[in-house]
Parts: sequence; structure tokens; C-alpha cells
Amino acid sequence: MSGFRNKPKILRGAFVEYGLSLPPLFVVFQFNPVQLSRSRNLSFSAPGQQLECPPCPGETRQPRQRQTQQGQSLRQLHQREFDDRDDLIAIREQQEVTIQEETISFELRLDATDDLNDGDTITEQFGILPRLATLELMMHPKEESLLGQAVSALLGSAANAFSFTDKPRPPLVLFIWGRTRVLPVNIDSMSITETEFGTDLHPIRATVTVSLTVIEGNSIPYLYSKAVKEAMSVLNLANITEIANVVIPG
Repeated sequence: MSGFRNKPKILRGAFVEYGLSLPPLFVVFQFNPVQLSRSRNLSFSAPGQQLECPPCPGETRQPRQRQTQQGQSLRQLHQREFDDRDDLIAIREQQEVTIQEETISFELRLDATDDLNDGDTITEQFGILPRLATLELMMHPKEESLLGQAVSALLGSAANAFSFTDKPRPPLVLFIWGRTRVLPVNIDSMSITETEFGTDLHPIRATVTVSLTVIEGNSIPYLYSKAVKEAMSVLNLANITEIANVVIPG
């Protein structure tokens, strides 16, 4: 018996296709990425200034409509509001904001060395090709699957239960990162670099760089992950005494 008796079990990240389809797709990360890059962009702008449209010549009635004048900068909005009153809440209410989805990028490393040393039959024949192939198929429409078409031909109309749409769309994938993040994502890009090969030219080592966009909405996986994030923020209140070390002008 080797190692530490109380050594904690390390969870591994994974891509798992959401829903039942043929063939099912999942990849458990052989090695967890050493770094995740997460980003969200917000774009702020000033609203258009509302101006009255004067009556046309010969008209005596009140202005007939209101027009929007564009071109006011965000800085001009801030300065105008501060000229009127020192009220940051008013600034917040008047700014227009566009919130982009969260993006995630990281690098996966695949290596067949350990499995080759253990005498794994599949790895000896194909290296890491099965994992790579599954990752690649996560970006291909399921309707283009030759295996899926073969199963559909055998099962007939019953095979329709395994498909979500008759339009060519890639699978919907869950990015699972521990117990706190189960995120539905679109795989925006995937770059594969194969670095070593076996005698049959099957890849033995590879690096896969992926870029994801989180699908935000009312889906159960996303709501679960959002609820956990809010709970983590509540736990941060345990550090509220640290605010005493911050100078906030009155």
C-alpha cells in the first residue's frame, strides 16, 4: 500500500453532452487544466437625449412628436448629472448597459504514456485518438453522424426520440468543473496540437485549447451554478470585518 491514507480524492472536470442522443458524447479530463480564464464584457453608453420636435410652419398645435438626439458621450452624461446633483444612483439608472455572456477558455493535455505502461489495449492500438475524436464530434452536428444514421435506419421512427431537432446543430454540452459549476456551454473554438505519434501514426500526446460561451438562462444546470455562486457570495460576509481597514470618504 502506497501513498497517504487520508489523501483526498481529486475531482476531474468533464464535457458531457446534455440530453440523450446517439452516439452519446462525454470526455472526462485526463488531467485537469492548470488554469481557467473567465471573462465577461459590459458595454456602457449614454441614452439619447429627448428633444421636442417643433411644429411645422403654419401649425399652431403643440409639438407633434419627440425625437432622439444621438452622440452624447458617457462622459458628458456623467458630468451633466454631477452638475445637477451628486447622485451616483441617478447615474446608474440612466446609463444603458449591454451585458455579454461569460466566456471560458483553457487548455487540456492528453497523454497516453500511463495507459501504455499499464498495457491498455485500446490505447496501444489507437493512442489518445478516441478522446480526441469525441472532443471533435462535440463541434459537429449530430445529424451528420454516420453511426446515428445507421442506428436510425435500424430503429426507424423510434430513433427520433434520440434527436432534438431536424436541423443541423452541434450537441449541447455541459462543462462540469467540480460540484459548484455545471454550466451549459457552446464550444466556440477548439485548437488541437498533436505532438507525438505511435508506429501507426496515432497521436500519443496532444494539447487542446478550447473557448466556451456560457448559455445563460433558466436551464436547471445554469440556475444551479448561479445559486451556488450567490451562496458563495453570502459566505464572503464572514470577512465583513475587513471593511474596517478600508477608507471610504464621507
